[in-house]
Amino acid sequence: PLCFPQKLWKMLESDQFQSIWWSDGGKCVAINEELFKEEVLGRGRLQRVFNTQRIKSVIRQLNIYGFTKMQRDGQRSASLPEFLAEEAAVSAHSQILYYYNPCFNRAHPWLVEMCMRR
Repeated sequence: PLCFPQKLWKMLESDQFQSIWWSDGGKCVAINEELFKEEVLGRGRLQRVFNTQRIKSVIRQLNIYGFTKMQRDGQRSASLPEFLAEEAAVSAHSQILYYYNPCFNRAHPWLVEMCMRR
């Protein structure tokens, strides 16, 4: 059986999932929380990727394997129309979780072996 980082890698490289993808040029993992719950954790027993139906358990695994949650709060615009447009985009992305691990990089697949449990 594959360990958690290997399962995660396979999901990211598969075109089977819309709820999880590479972000920041392959340096971060992006997860649409609601869609992930439905698409990955809500599957029947035979198709299940992880042995859980809870997003908190998946997040705990990310933390155990050294992933850190990244914030998405870039510079905000000074003009009101631009600021409001950015706020709308941010709220649309509020369900998206970003996680980073220096040993989990799309450009360097061999580093996944370095993702160890804490």
